[in-house]
Amino acid sequence: MSGRTHTKRFRARRDSVPAARRHVESILTDWRLGGLIDETTLVTSELSTNVINHAKGTGDYFEPGLRRRNGTLVLEVSDSYPWRMPELRTPTLDDLSGRGLVIVDAIAEKWGVRPRDPGKTVWVHLAIGRVELS
Repeated sequence: MSGRTHTKRFRARRDSVPAARRHVESILTDWRLGGLIDETTLVTSELSTNVINHAKGTGDYFEPGLRRRNGTLVLEVSDSYPWRMPELRTPTLDDLSGRGLVIVDAIAEKWGVRPRDPGKTVWVHLAIGRVELS
């Protein structure tokens, strides 16, 4: 089952975030990876919300993508906004935002960001491990 890939484009609007979560849940259910739904939809929500909040002015879409590779689920969220690459920071107790990547960092085996033309892709690796059903 390695090598399956699925990407879908959503408009950069607040109502697209729950639609992206539902889409990811559907794909994981189809792939028999129900044990990863909670973590993956949470990460999808955080990264999609970052696009809505920070990637203003250039692109009007974001693309969550899922791929299976060597026992790892790879989630990517791409946008066409070329500035302000995401950075992990430590929010203070008084900060009203800035916790999304902290959550991603806590859940992911590893994660990062890479530029693309145009924009960027934030990628996250989640271990499939024992949740995969045969």
